[in-house]
Amino acid sequence: MGRAAVSPKGSFFATMQLNVIRQSEDAPIEYLPISREHRENDTIKFCQRTHDDLEIESVIIPMGGKGVHWNTLCVSSQVGCARGCTFCQTARMGLLRNLTVGEIVGQVRAANRHYGAAIRNVVFMGMGEPMDNLDNVMPALLRLEAEKEFRIARKRLTVSTVGRCDGIRRLAQLGWRTLGLAISLNAPNDEIRSRIMPINRTDSMADLRQAISEWPLRGGGHVLIEYVLLRGVNDQLDHAKQLAEFLRGLRTCVNLIPWNPIVGIDFETPDDSQTKAFQLELMNAGQLTFQRRTRGRSALGACGQLGNVDLRRTRQRERQPTIMGSNETAEAES
Repeated sequence: MGRAAVSPKGSFFATMQLNVIRQSEDAPIEYLPISREHRENDTIKFCQRTHDDLEIESVIIPMGGKGVHWNTLCVSSQVGCARGCTFCQTARMGLLRNLTVGEIVGQVRAANRHYGAAIRNVVFMGMGEPMDNLDNVMPALLRLEAEKEFRIARKRLTVSTVGRCDGIRRLAQLGWRTLGLAISLNAPNDEIRSRIMPINRTDSMADLRQAISEWPLRGGGHVLIEYVLLRGVNDQLDHAKQLAEFLRGLRTCVNLIPWNPIVGIDFETPDDSQTKAFQLELMNAGQLTFQRRTRGRSALGACGQLGNVDLRRTRQRERQPTIMGSNETAEAES
């Protein structure tokens, strides 16, 4: 693997990058079998079976227009997630385990080789919280950029987080100014955010704002603010005003995402007129914003829909007999 350029010898950034390089060089890239797939028009959600009989979920999203086309791949960094966001399917799985460097990068290999997708952009917005698995995510980012098979420009790599501030700062220490950062914010104030996102009870919005302000941005760059709109929860015009005030002075772009329905979760999607009114309120306040086009909803591949809850339940059932057996043995011995 060719080594990416680093900062001057002896600098802190150079040391950090060289450590990441060493972590990535010996990691074999996995090419796991496709266990199932779901399609909605040209959007494809595919699953790969791991060696320990788990599943990795990834989504190929065709992009572009006016004769120019490319593919974005949404990759997972964990099987499941421990962060417990109340509107997210992955959260209902809980965390089964972290993905390895090879399993993360292998999702791109599968998209390229199995589907011939020619991936240009990679977004870490699939299952899991990337900041909870940085020891594997950082080498994977470097591998995707430096490996001849992929050659994905750093400016086309984006890491999304629910707002783990220490992880944001650790990633920022690499000094990769063109690396994309996305914050899953989803609330205009601490009261609402703590209610729907448990991370806010330890990493408050004030802490998060400070971490965003410290993120190294290239000229003209923005931190992407992901905002899932939940009807009657965080979608009112007063919420838009509070959000604009929270972001004032930061170089951010808000991505509005009407909530994608999930069986068993009792939120509702706001209607289109409410979404547009929310967006207009942000724009009038001077905040750059756009609405995400929903892709892959019927294939359960849209934002917040990834996650095999049945797999989690199966694993729980598999462990239960062992626990019961141990108890029975202990009782018999006593």
